[in-house]
Amino acid sequence: GRMPSAVGYQPTLATEMGAMQERITSTKRGSITSVQAVYVPADDLTDPAPATTFAHLDATTVLSRKIAELGIYPAVDPLDSTSRILTAEILGKDHYACAQRVKELL
Repeated sequence: GRMPSAVGYQPTLATEMGAMQERITSTKRGSITSVQAVYVPADDLTDPAPATTFAHLDATTVLSRKIAELGIYPAVDPLDSTSRILTAEILGKDHYACAQRVKELL
């Protein structure tokens, strides 16, 4: 067996995760789109397994128990959710500024 490292995960976690994620790509013959559900132990987004996974994703949608308790569905937490395309260059200055204002209000 392998010696555990951070919080009991194998020391090769980041390397193995990177190798798997690298296989999800586009080629001249087609592309692979991946929608992944990630278990987050104790809702800790800094846990090494989900944190390593999130580093390879273009976007994350975080569901919140607190928002669900309020009866709001889908219980998406807009402050913990992320997207690499949330930039002024991609969205345009107006849309990006609006998104930033909404985050500030929340």
